Amino acid sequence: PMHPPALFLASTSPRRRELLQQLGLTFSVLRVDVDESAKVGERPTEYVLRLAREKALAGLAQITAGVIVAADTSVVIDDDVLGKPASEEEAVAMWQRLSGRTHQVLTGVAVGDASHIESIVVSTRVHFRAITPSEMHAYWQSGEPSDKAGGYAIQGRGAVFVDAIEGSYSNVVGLPLTETAVLLAHFGIRILG
Repeated sequence: PMHPPALFLASTSPRRRELLQQLGLTFSVLRVDVDESAKVGERPTEYVLRLAREKALAGLAQITAGVIVAADTSVVIDDDVLGKPASEEEAVAMWQRLSGRTHQVLTGVAVGDASHIESIVVSTRVHFRAITPSEMHAYWQSGEPSDKAGGYAIQGRGAVFVDAIEGSYSNVVGLPLTETAVLLAHFGIRILG
């Protein structure tokens, strides 16, 4: 039988690495560096898709053969992309918008090899209960929010704010596994048989 191609994850995110490992796949991790600033007038879905594809291309430039998986996750409310908070003030401003409301988590996924790249955007709706100022301060002090889009980690302490989710859970963590597996199969990498 044909051996599946070598697989590479174009992300140093420990969360994406754990999600891909959950599928039982063996892969190497590549560090890619792309400009993450949004273009003028770019819609959030266009933004995550473009960044995922740019990360995939940057990864493909580092290898001679194999398949690349790349992703970009954004938290979106009122059509605004919430980045990673650089300070407690920024984080609190984000949480005040998210508190008691539903937001979207969008992940662009790009899977490709030397011949072509396939990509998709997956959206999950996440609802936060009301968050108190003292909870916001304590959560910032935990250190968890600083490198997370939207300032929270659903697989960490941020779970205490999430009272409902509609759609893919793994998408909110950073890699929608169902859809990623479908794309990988197109490139000869199958999870189950």
